[in-house]
Amino acid sequence: MRIISTERSQVLAARVAERLGVSLVETKFTRFPDGELYLKCGELDDETLIVSSIVDNDMFMQTLLAIDAADHSRNTLVVPYLGYSRQDKRFSPGEPISARAVARALSTGIERIYVVNIHDPGVLSHFGVPAKNVTIAPAVGGYIGDLRLKNPLILAPDEGAIDFASDVAAVGGWDCDHLEKTRLSGEEVRIAPKTIDAAGRDAVIVDDIISTGGTLATAACMLREQGAASIHAACVHGVLTSGAYTRLRAAGVSSVVSSDTYENASSFISAASAIVTAIKEDAHR
Repeated sequence: MRIISTERSQVLAARVAERLGVSLVETKFTRFPDGELYLKCGELDDETLIVSSIVDNDMFMQTLLAIDAADHSRNTLVVPYLGYSRQDKRFSPGEPISARAVARALSTGIERIYVVNIHDPGVLSHFGVPAKNVTIAPAVGGYIGDLRLKNPLILAPDEGAIDFASDVAAVGGWDCDHLEKTRLSGEEVRIAPKTIDAAGRDAVIVDDIISTGGTLATAACMLREQGAASIHAACVHGVLTSGAYTRLRAAGVSSVVSSDTYENASSFISAASAIVTAIKEDAHR
């Protein structure tokens, strides 16, 4: 097996290659004057692992080109971050199911697909080949443990994210709860843990993705008012658009960390070990 990556997944691809003990193939990327993308892979083997986060339209196109460049081998695709996956149904007439369109396109020329903490596992059914969701909740929990917080309180931003938060909390046997919004009046809303008091606690809000960070920033301000000793945020996919990082820090969040599924300066957690474990488990079946 040899590994190739697209331009925005180079670090994670190198980490996966190191853990698998296989070669990482150099790939050159450029753009034609008319804006079309071009890539050229080095020598491939009869089995190729393609690592590519769909963080924007260019990376989607690079992924398709990489798959086609490896058309003489058996290909496995790792999509650490699957863009368009949140448009997983028609919210109004005339809309596409974008997650389905992307999944169908990525299934050609591929034997198996791995994604990391996809927002809705139901999207996996749109792939035309076997697809598996890989969770890095243990890695997120491991990072929180390294912070050496005293008796941290792990918080999901809402009830829908409680399973992920519970898996993170299980790493250290920490308390876990989810934030609940209560409308006090027409203009006043309170956000607080549903059952556990945050006063005097080091609160860590965890989620699969942080995009604009607006809701987390509001929650952080309220947790401070409720007496939390410190507030931290950790997620799998650190999209962090529209000034999200500075918004969270300005709201009093002491640290904002994410994984290398979406490579940026906050990527202190790696998905490599979880990906490699999933690949090895399937290889031994």
